[in-house]
Formats: sequence, C-alpha cells, structure tokens
Amino acid sequence: MKPCCPRDGDAQDVRLLLRVGVLAFLLVMLCAIAAAQAASTSPSEILANPDRFDGQTVTISGTITNLQERVSRAGNQYYTFDLSDGRQAVRVFSFGQVPCRVGGVAVEGSFQKVKQQGRYTFYNEVTATRVGCR
Repeated sequence: MKPCCPRDGDAQDVRLLLRVGVLAFLLVMLCAIAAAQAASTSPSEILANPDRFDGQTVTISGTITNLQERVSRAGNQYYTFDLSDGRQAVRVFSFGQVPCRVGGVAVEGSFQKVKQQGRYTFYNEVTATRVGCR
C-alpha cells in the first residue's frame, strides 16, 4: 500500500532537484546572453581581419564621415555613412532617419565582408540595428 504523503526525504530530494534545475537554467541563460553580446571593436581591427568578424554582431565607435541619406524605390528611408576611428573606416547602413549628422557615434550591428543586395555588391559594411550619438 502506498503512503498518502511523501516522506520527508522525498520532499528534500524534490527541493534539491528544483534548486539544481533552477541553477542549471540560470547558467544556460547567462551563457546565451554572453554569446549574444556584440564584440566591441574598432574599424581598424575589423578591417585588419574581416574574415574573423564576417557575419558577427559588433559594436564599434568612431566619427561619422560621408553621410548620405536616401529613399529606396519602395519608399523606405535609409542612410549610410563611413565610421572612422581616425585610421580606417567601415561603411554603416541603416533604415530610418539618421540620429546624428556629425560627430561621434556608437554602432551595433552585423558586419559583412561582402554583401549582395540585388545587383549591388557592398564590401566591409555594418548593417546597424542601433546607432547612438555621443
């Protein structure tokens, strides 16, 4: 015949398993967050080894040069600029309105060594998910 209630030892085992499960979940989440963090780097570092950064999310800072604002044939606003660290520059692309026209910016986005967009080919470009003025 089965007892109606768990024994004290069984309850302790369940609590221990719950604690271990929660700790394992938190560890997995921390690892996922760490992996998702963008690599903080510079245009010079990216251009010195573009294969290393190709397809990676990066965070870079520098100064805006060669800003161009456009509207696509589909009517979408976008802008591009060169992000310079004083030695080298990478091209940045983003949709929307440019948050700042001159000065320092921090950019987070995906770096691509070669990007095909229709009949156009772009080299060493960051597609920005976030552009913040400094």
